[in-house]
Amino acid sequence: MTISTYPLFESHDDFVDQDFTVCRSSIRSVNDYLESFDEELLAIDGYLAARTYLRHYAENPLTFSTYRCQVERLLLWSLNILKKPITQLKRLDAEAFLEFCKNPPASWVGPVIRNRFLDNKDSTTTLAHPVVINSKWRPFTQKTPKQFRGDLVNSDDQVSQGYHSSKGSMGNVFKICSGFYEYLIEEDLAGTNPFRKVNKKNQYNATPDEGAVTRALTPLQWDYVLETAEAMAAAEPNKHERTLFILITMFSMYLRISDIAGRSNWKPTMGDFRRDQEGNWWFHVIGKGNKSAKIAVRDDYVTGYLTRYRRFLGLSPLPEYQEKTPLITTLSGRSGLSDRQVRALLQAVFDNALNRMRTEDREAYEMDSLRAASSHWLRHTSATFDAPFRNAKDLQSDLRHSNLATTQNTYYHSHDQERAHSVKRLGLRDRG
Repeated sequence: MTISTYPLFESHDDFVDQDFTVCRSSIRSVNDYLESFDEELLAIDGYLAARTYLRHYAENPLTFSTYRCQVERLLLWSLNILKKPITQLKRLDAEAFLEFCKNPPASWVGPVIRNRFLDNKDSTTTLAHPVVINSKWRPFTQKTPKQFRGDLVNSDDQVSQGYHSSKGSMGNVFKICSGFYEYLIEEDLAGTNPFRKVNKKNQYNATPDEGAVTRALTPLQWDYVLETAEAMAAAEPNKHERTLFILITMFSMYLRISDIAGRSNWKPTMGDFRRDQEGNWWFHVIGKGNKSAKIAVRDDYVTGYLTRYRRFLGLSPLPEYQEKTPLITTLSGRSGLSDRQVRALLQAVFDNALNRMRTEDREAYEMDSLRAASSHWLRHTSATFDAPFRNAKDLQSDLRHSNLATTQNTYYHSHDQERAHSVKRLGLRDRG
């Protein structure tokens, strides 16, 4: 087991340019580092979760750097110090990490900010990766007087005095790490937010997350996403009819990844679509906490997409009673896909849709949030679109929220566009 602390994430420009559909780092030495940890630490899964979260804040280089700093420290600490998967942290773990950040050990602190990665001087073949981890990089940096920094650039010396975080810095640690776990919960990657339960939260002076995004596509973005998925299916049906089916299934029924990929005790089948005596279709799931539920299925989905995918598979147009056909399979026909595989398929659609918008010269503000989109956005987007037309209790039941207030507070509010429109034409003098 390695105990060295190495950088995990690229500089801003390299980060945004990488292929997010690939479930590994773009840097080979980072992959080697992650693979050096014991399997039970789920280092690669933790890395991928952190990478997707950081993508939400990649529009602004400064914001990205701030968020990368804290999430990277947390992941390195959980792997090297706590020796526990980052998705399984508890309240006491969160409190221990906060204390760790106040005064980290000297081995984690560098005297100057160093490059994260260096050119690979040993790269003699085309197979070698062009960059490698900078072993002198450290997760924390001690403030050094400007006149001494030049002497320290090439030095291996550690800091000579203890590192201490300010109250403002600790507020950032708390805010960003707590936001990270809210994201993990949304993506069904963690059960709880350990930072939400931290004692004496007020000591960290946590401020509202100004960099947060809505995590819902705009109607224009959704049109591009759906049209892109349909175009991909038309171009390569053997590969992407399944992608289109996954996308529209998750969207139309507000599904989580685990609802379509399955859980350890349940794998969805076509037989989970069931029609009642009045002709209404329902999708039966085993959700979070092993709770069974049924979700109302809209007619447009059944006639337009469910039947389409079933015909593509050579099945009857509609599911049959107690049908055992897996809901989704691998391209080779094996039952089920992993959460990671489903996320990669959807990420390819989001990325291709964004490229289409760029090619068609859409305005930057029309594309911005799509860059951060993830699988869970489909659930938020669909519920946001449907809320004005559905009874709150009905939407609550299909979203499987235990509390009606969660549904109302999240989806039944004045939309930003409507609020802006209501005031933008009001003059300061003549009101009538």
